[in-house]
Amino acid sequence: MVGELTHIRGDGSAHMVDVTGKQPTVRSASAVAEVRCAESTLDVLRQGEVPKGDVMAVARIAGIQGAKRASELIPLAHVIGVHGCEVDLELLGNGIRVQSTVRTADRTGVEMEALTAVTVAALTLVDMLKSIDRTLVIREAKIVAKSGGRSGDWVRPHED
Repeated sequence: MVGELTHIRGDGSAHMVDVTGKQPTVRSASAVAEVRCAESTLDVLRQGEVPKGDVMAVARIAGIQGAKRASELIPLAHVIGVHGCEVDLELLGNGIRVQSTVRTADRTGVEMEALTAVTVAALTLVDMLKSIDRTLVIREAKIVAKSGGRSGDWVRPHED
């Protein structure tokens, strides 16, 4: 099984996969996460009365910044050009949905960048809301779609 894992050498040591010989292709990945919070927190967000300011705008920018820095946080991730990154936040009945789509024209995919975007945005929401809500929980950060590259397109099956 060790020979099948791309980040593990035959002796079991971890290494960065060499993608030098791969041709750049257009790739994208989308991820989602959710921050659960109290209903009163959602009310404060809707009214724009959070003491720390425009929480949603700051979280959006933090997510974009996170996507661009994923390779600094994940030891074996490649440094790639993030050519596009969208981070959207939506108030739900029981929390905030964070979604990101990251695009590149590079030698490897952007799944880690999309996941980093949603998790950093979610962490920013927690940081900016923790003074008014101690019940905040980050849930289910996951890739929901990817396109391009050798493995082609993939969409997560609908989950109930």
